Amino acid sequence: MAATMKKGVAAEDVNVTFEDQQKINKFARNTNRMSELKDEIEAKKKSLQNLEDASEDLMMCEDDAMLIPYQIGDVFISHSQEETQEMLEAAKEALQDEIKALEGRVSSIQVVLGDLKIQLYAKFGNNINLEAEES
Repeated sequence: MAATMKKGVAAEDVNVTFEDQQKINKFARNTNRMSELKDEIEAKKKSLQNLEDASEDLMMCEDDAMLIPYQIGDVFISHSQEETQEMLEAAKEALQDEIKALEGRVSSIQVVLGDLKIQLYAKFGNNINLEAEES
């Protein structure tokens, strides 16, 4: 994956110490975690878009007296249009907060990865590849 030693002619033989291996392992763990967080962010953004679409559709509804089914867990509960709109807004705000928190975690992981890259490239130079593989 991300941290692999390059094969072939090495400009110099560099011994991999236990501490170096720990840094490589930490880099790989953080890279995987960041990938998982980015996937989670995308899923939450899709859910947020669905809530925004539902909110827009609800605004187009002309019958204010009509009860709107709103899913809570596995059950649909009918609410007035105003109550449903309030619940959608609360759900959107909660999702936006979750997305911001996840993006903050991704940013902190990127800082750690940047620091590890500097340390590992300083020691191993071109003998190590820490770039993400494009798939």
